[in-house]
Amino acid sequence: MGLRDLTATEQIAELAAGRVSSLELVDAHLDAIARDDVEAFLAVDAEGARARAREIDALPERPPLGGIPLGVKDALSTRDIVTTSGSKMLEGFRPVYTATCVARLEQAGAVVVGKTNMDEFAMGSSTENSAYKNTLNPWDHDRVPGGSSGGSAAAVSAREVPWSLGSDTGGSIRQPAALCGIVGMKPTYGAISRYGLIAFASSLDQVGPFARTVADAALLLKHMVGRDPMDSTSLEWPAPIDVPMATDLAGLRIGVVEELMGEGIDPGVKAAVEVALVKAEALGATIVPVNLPTALSGLATYYVLAPAECSANLSRFDGIRYGPSAEADNLLDQYEVTRGRLFGPEVKRRIMLGTFALASGYYDQYYGRAQRVRTLIVREFAQAFEGVDVLASPTSPTVAFPIGDRTADPYAMYLADVCTIPASLAGLPAISIPCGLSDGLPVGLQLAGPAFSENRLLDTAHALEQVIAFDTRPPGLAT
Repeated sequence: MGLRDLTATEQIAELAAGRVSSLELVDAHLDAIARDDVEAFLAVDAEGARARAREIDALPERPPLGGIPLGVKDALSTRDIVTTSGSKMLEGFRPVYTATCVARLEQAGAVVVGKTNMDEFAMGSSTENSAYKNTLNPWDHDRVPGGSSGGSAAAVSAREVPWSLGSDTGGSIRQPAALCGIVGMKPTYGAISRYGLIAFASSLDQVGPFARTVADAALLLKHMVGRDPMDSTSLEWPAPIDVPMATDLAGLRIGVVEELMGEGIDPGVKAAVEVALVKAEALGATIVPVNLPTALSGLATYYVLAPAECSANLSRFDGIRYGPSAEADNLLDQYEVTRGRLFGPEVKRRIMLGTFALASGYYDQYYGRAQRVRTLIVREFAQAFEGVDVLASPTSPTVAFPIGDRTADPYAMYLADVCTIPASLAGLPAISIPCGLSDGLPVGLQLAGPAFSENRLLDTAHALEQVIAFDTRPPGLAT
């Protein structure tokens, strides 16, 4: 077994025992990134990573994360490392500060090795909207890795880093985690500071971890949560995040969302999820059918609210405050030409949708109504959790689809997030773990809980992970 085959927790144990150095670990992963068979990275800071590894190796006492390499989604600002959010609008941009969540992990001993590919400004479900390149699914290079955090998911699946960070607005951590056969978690809204995250939809965006095991994801989460004075939406955390150790689910009530197990879910995906639920019963859980009648309205609700917020957030990218400027005869033309040339088609589509939804005469008909539906979704989740502890569903309605298969049909692309969007609209924590295969490709099981139930979700996911025993190594992956 090579160094890259070790989980992050195992690598930390090797470092603590003195059998390997942080520099050796960083070099092993940088070698894999140099090949980057799945096109996961947009920028690599090899020398900076090696310098930081040497500093950590020289410390008298290792920090908690030991000096383990970390991939960071390109939507998170990293001082002096190019940060583009997958867009030509920010090509070559080097922030003057580092996002709070990344800084906290660096203080705990993580070593940032580079920035991962993503859909432009986090708008997409396949990473095909990146302005730079397509990322490939490590399980099948002809298929997408999911999105928008596809680069972070693919990098972990392909063993280019043991763990990484993504951002999740409507499912952009959980869906690529499912398609790449790894663990991905979106925490409670406000759990992790958004300071330094390039905003898409501010009431939905959340940072979270990717890893190959639930324990590794918990370890990253543990060092990111908590109040940040730079983000007024961040929350004081009520209890420490524990590294999960549960081995049974005795007394746990798991609600299966009926609306997310019916029409539109591939039979192979549904079958894999049902097998996982049988295993949950064998561990002592009680399986309860649950109805969330408004869940299927989540997709339409999201595609009013998120574009409305993005139309406001992206107004700052005008070629004057950020990015290159087009030559024009007047200021208005300069705005129009710059934004028209540098924004990709999906970003322009969502800006126009959002601007229309907020326009005078349409605001209450679209945006106001969507907010009311969002309130109904929040209430339905609260009612469901009066009878169950955790809600279960597929993470994605399908396995990874072929590259190019949905690029001409935005609605088909949007449907990739139909299972993940409801929890995002409600601001609730949710985790995806691999639960089996369909047509030789990974299937994700999504578990969602009430606000601040991260420890319960992690324990549940960990116990299931042990009995499912999914092999996260993609076929044919080079050692």
